[in-house]
Amino acid sequence: MRRKLSKIPNYIGLALFALFALIPFQYMLATAMTPLSYSMPYPPILVPESIYFGNFVEAWNANHFSQYFLNSLIVAAIATVIIMLVSSAGAYAFARMQFPGREFVFYLYLFTMMVPTVTNLIPQFLLMKDLKLVDTYLGLLLIYIGIGVPSNTFFLRNFFLGLPKELEEAVIIDGGNHWQIYWRIVLPLSKPALGTFAILAYSNVWDEFLIALTMIKTPDKRTLPIALRLFQGQNLNNWGLIFAASLIAVLPILIIYIVMQKKLIRGGAMDGMLKG
Repeated sequence: MRRKLSKIPNYIGLALFALFALIPFQYMLATAMTPLSYSMPYPPILVPESIYFGNFVEAWNANHFSQYFLNSLIVAAIATVIIMLVSSAGAYAFARMQFPGREFVFYLYLFTMMVPTVTNLIPQFLLMKDLKLVDTYLGLLLIYIGIGVPSNTFFLRNFFLGLPKELEEAVIIDGGNHWQIYWRIVLPLSKPALGTFAILAYSNVWDEFLIALTMIKTPDKRTLPIALRLFQGQNLNNWGLIFAASLIAVLPILIIYIVMQKKLIRGGAMDGMLKG
């Protein structure tokens, strides 16, 4: 009982911090539910005067916003799946397999993480232009995958190095191979890490603006960050509409986080798995 009571101040502090972090979000929500809010509410409001969803409906139906939302959903989902498959396979190879040039290739991965995205923008555009992939989702996906794979490979490799080798040795003794170890042992044990980095990969692609603006020229192919910038420019003073559109854009990330929060990295995933 004394130990539980000693943790009460920590719980109170965390609860206060959570409430403080929610204040900007609640302010956006209250403003988005205020009709004809052409100026920022002052004093700031945290509770809307009425339940009004007109701004959300208008934002969703304005300027093909729903189409851009769907475009981003598809692009982010495909990019995330490929990034996780490629990076997890590469991380396993770097962690457990021996092959010529392994260290060189791994450090080359690390080097690509240090190059700013803006620096690569012109070379990437010229390369996609030579491949005739400008204004295509394939070209956009190749860039997103190329950016996301190195960092995820680096972090997953460190996670895989912490997995017990005894399990892999048992599979090899039973006649298994590296593919079976990767697919049946490593991936199931790595669900917390995979869930964490999948959320990060999805949010990075979902929020990306500069590359999408450079690569996509056709209006119907635009992604949501571009639509948000255009929407803000067209509704410069209507904060209710702007906040409503922003909240719609944030909604998928919140849903993914809530659904996958149990898969975030946590200790004890392999407790009791090995004996002796």
